[in-house]
Amino acid sequence: MAHELTLQELDEFSKEFNADPQNQVIARAAQRSGVLEASYNERVQGELTRVFSTELDTDNVTNQKHSGRCWLFSALNITRHFFGKKYKAKNFTFSQAYNFFWDKIERANIFYDQVLKNADKPLDSREVKADLDFAGSDGGQFHMAAALIAKYGVVPSYAMPENANTNDTTGFATALGDKLKKDTLVLRKLKQEGKDEEIEKTRKKFLSEVYRMTAIAVGEPPKKFDLEYRDDDKKYHLEKNLTPTEFLHKYLGDLDFDDYVVLTNAPDHEYNKLYGLPGEDNVEGSYRIKLLNVPMEYLSQAAIAQLKDGEAVWFGNDVLRQMDRKTGYLDTNLYKLNDLFGVNLDMSKADRLRTGVGMVSHAMTLVGVDEDNGDIRQWKVENSWGDKSGAKGYYVMNNDWFNDYVYEVVVHKKYLTAEQKKLAEGEITDLPLWDSLA
Repeated sequence: MAHELTLQELDEFSKEFNADPQNQVIARAAQRSGVLEASYNERVQGELTRVFSTELDTDNVTNQKHSGRCWLFSALNITRHFFGKKYKAKNFTFSQAYNFFWDKIERANIFYDQVLKNADKPLDSREVKADLDFAGSDGGQFHMAAALIAKYGVVPSYAMPENANTNDTTGFATALGDKLKKDTLVLRKLKQEGKDEEIEKTRKKFLSEVYRMTAIAVGEPPKKFDLEYRDDDKKYHLEKNLTPTEFLHKYLGDLDFDDYVVLTNAPDHEYNKLYGLPGEDNVEGSYRIKLLNVPMEYLSQAAIAQLKDGEAVWFGNDVLRQMDRKTGYLDTNLYKLNDLFGVNLDMSKADRLRTGVGMVSHAMTLVGVDEDNGDIRQWKVENSWGDKSGAKGYYVMNNDWFNDYVYEVVVHKKYLTAEQKKLAEGEITDLPLWDSLA
């Protein structure tokens, strides 16, 4: 039954609020400094340290700036740390713009597949609307980066540097999204009229236009480059005329993306089950997005094992929760919002996912962990927001935050149980684009 607010009720609410003089004190603080600053818990800084029992040898950080490419940055951070360890070049960086270019072309191609597949569904159907909402976006998953690297290779950052449109993707993403949505109407009409021959001709024209737009905004990728760097011992290295795939296979050939598994913790879904997100796959004929859903302890165990073996860990999380950019603190008690407002805002992880409160909003890289007799105290996190946030770009995360706000870790199969290895190669249950894991 609908309820209409009465003036009497509103007067009661006001009297109740003003009956406690503390509410006015709290209100003044919150209105002057903002609710986060007013609820900031100073005790956190005495509990989070910057010392870790296991820590990778890393130095500089990358900066995705105003873009949604964290998934690509984190994957290339894994790649560069692998390169840095193998060739003693810890500050060597790869070009994110290079793989970003190919993502736009490949993603447009697979988008047109979805348009034609769903051409018989109404334009306002949930399936079509979800595809349209995803058009032109930057967001992604680990296996999307793996697919791009496997097909197109990698190049050093100097071979294809960032520019205005990769540092801030807003304008290009809007233009590309508009084009893809307009193309949708044309392809749907052709499909509904059964004009298959014209579909292929039109599709090719559209893809050529997407290529032109991306080349204008991002720049065409180099076909060859000279590999040139000094290692940590100041030794000079030069190899000329490498293609991106030659570079990948020669220098990173033992970085096997086939061997990685994404462990996810989504308690609103059935555990010990392999899920797929076909609506987010970006390269036809390459890696599919697959998520093995397991209890949280398996994510931490596998991540720690990989860190102890000297390899960084890609992880998906909800970074905007209980995070401070300036200090780089990630702590579940960072902001005391319950105390500030006098209400209980706590929800289980499953309920946060069910209601849309919880989501994978960001990807970062684990590069350290601090343990005390088997108890996890904190984690060292490499972010991709430049060196002006956190401690020169590095964040520190307590284990409660890890349990509450981390949803995915990417680890080698050897860190899985025998049952999990079997599940990871087994049947996939596909999820729609509107699922809480998407």
